[in-house]
Amino acid sequence: MTALLRTYGKALTAVFVAAVLAWGLALIILPQITMVERALTPPARDLDSSIAATLRFDANTCRSVLTTYPEDDAPAPADTGGLAVPSPGAMAVPSSSTMAVPSAGGMAIPSMSNNSPAGQTRPYILQCDRATTHVRLVREAGVEEYLDEIYDLPLVFVDETAPLADQIDQAAALAELGNTLYRDLLERESNAPAFTLSNFRVLMAPRLIPLSDEMRATEDRLISNRLYDLIGLRFEQDGALYERLGLTNLVRTLIFAVMATGLSLLICYPIAYKVALATPADKVVWLMLGLIIPYAIVELMRVYAWTTIIDNRGLINSLLLWLGAIADPIQFTRMPGTVFVVIAYTYVLFMVFPMLNVMSTLDKNQIEAARDLGARAPRVHWRVIIPHAKPGIAVGCIATFMLSAGAFSVPRIISRGLQAEWFSQTIYNKFFESENSNVGAAYSFAYTIVCFALVALFMWLMRTRLKDFARAQ
Repeated sequence: MTALLRTYGKALTAVFVAAVLAWGLALIILPQITMVERALTPPARDLDSSIAATLRFDANTCRSVLTTYPEDDAPAPADTGGLAVPSPGAMAVPSSSTMAVPSAGGMAIPSMSNNSPAGQTRPYILQCDRATTHVRLVREAGVEEYLDEIYDLPLVFVDETAPLADQIDQAAALAELGNTLYRDLLERESNAPAFTLSNFRVLMAPRLIPLSDEMRATEDRLISNRLYDLIGLRFEQDGALYERLGLTNLVRTLIFAVMATGLSLLICYPIAYKVALATPADKVVWLMLGLIIPYAIVELMRVYAWTTIIDNRGLINSLLLWLGAIADPIQFTRMPGTVFVVIAYTYVLFMVFPMLNVMSTLDKNQIEAARDLGARAPRVHWRVIIPHAKPGIAVGCIATFMLSAGAFSVPRIISRGLQAEWFSQTIYNKFFESENSNVGAAYSFAYTIVCFALVALFMWLMRTRLKDFARAQ
């Protein structure tokens, strides 16, 4: 700060500090506050009031659909506007002489003919089937509670075998019951604590893994599952196998990110050394161009280009098949190592440039002096070059690790669903596939905290400080 004041004066320094604070507030602090608030807020659809509102909606819909049927003992289906199972008016049912109508996933659908015999039950209507006070509430894993039992409600449902008028009355009674309970629960929930840790518990919740004895024996032999057993991510209880799927996915992704970072370091250290210390000055420009030019192409195009290399009929497999080295294509898309290689390729510049910047400041006379004293090449690197390049190595590893941990496009495109999800994909699915943004926010915030903790641990192990990073810029 003193240097800034001395160089730019009070006015320009104040503007600079204000701009930095505004930038940090807009892009770092406020988004995280919003994420934390959403993570601590229970999803609206998980509240008991939401269950009551759904009951009210289903009952009202059921009543509306039933009123479209003629009042006789064998109601003929009518067009319900798509609110229930389609009727013959909306979907032609082939003659039974040519093709039998199959069961809809175990859902019994009575005859839909207008010539139904007297006493035939009404056609299946989804909302009428769901309209019952005995509906399960959203609770933690292993806990089963039902609406009628918790709130002392009578067991009411729409009996499909009852006369049509009675079914309409039952639906109306359910709608009124659901509406009354909904208003009462809204008042109770408004007085309850606004924040909860339930979304974070989803991350740690164990899930039952149904496996046959043969499959279980196969899974138990895997080294990864043995490690999960040791750290409590996978356990057996009452003869059943449980796994903390959320935490397992998080730990697996972090391990993969660390391995991808290590691979990037192994690839980039020789490149940085070659460019900075072991190449004549007139050739450095060409090496730099060789590094930078491929990255002028959009990242997605570079990632998709890799699919033409690793596909079953891609460049590698085609070459090996032509040479007769393999009989069947190698399934690269099923190998996590393929994702590591593509991530290392994608983020190589973030690893190599910090090391290059620091190595270029090393006096080559120190290397010559070490060699004159009899040090071999590995010892020169271990005692002279690596200690000097430590800030650059730290910055490169941190940048590559954070990018790898948050990678979405690379594992999604390269694996194409044939490998276990990375945690970034799980977060995406929570936000946009299952529309459960509250749990997704909890996953995202917890992941951010864990990654920051690992970065802090790495900095401590490397004995680096924030001001050391200035040397790598």
